[in-house]
Amino acid sequence: MVYEAESGQRRWLLKAVRESSGELFSQFQGVNETALRWRPARGEWCLKEVAAHLRDAELLYQRQIELIVREPEPRLPHEPIDVLPSENDYRDEPLQRLLQEYEEAREETVWLLRMLGEDEWQRCGLHPYRGRISLYDIARELHEHDLEHLYQARRLRESLLARR
Repeated sequence: MVYEAESGQRRWLLKAVRESSGELFSQFQGVNETALRWRPARGEWCLKEVAAHLRDAELLYQRQIELIVREPEPRLPHEPIDVLPSENDYRDEPLQRLLQEYEEAREETVWLLRMLGEDEWQRCGLHPYRGRISLYDIARELHEHDLEHLYQARRLRESLLARR
């Protein structure tokens, strides 16, 4: 589904995407290595896996945005990034590196989106499962994805505090 990006909506969404990473970062501050690796239940993610997933998702969104900017109606990449934490040992990766890679990718994404005018936010690509989607759709999905994982990280952090 393609949404029209009015100027006010576009500015609000860009601000939300830019600021949400700071809120996400706060969930990792002051958490020791053991706590960063703790999973609340089998099959659930620890905080390090959340950080790695955010980085992976950011890089995928960024590739999609770049393709739409460069090509008319490109075929967009899709990867099942939700399975990557179970396929990779993200728990052994340094948190600082995961967060730095996420932050660098987010800054690039925000910069790409800021450089585009309202008309350019209407440009579309062809997603393999969702069909025709615009840059605005991707930015909105990115923001919703941030909120989902911010909530997940907050729940994990609260669970860690309750265990003390």
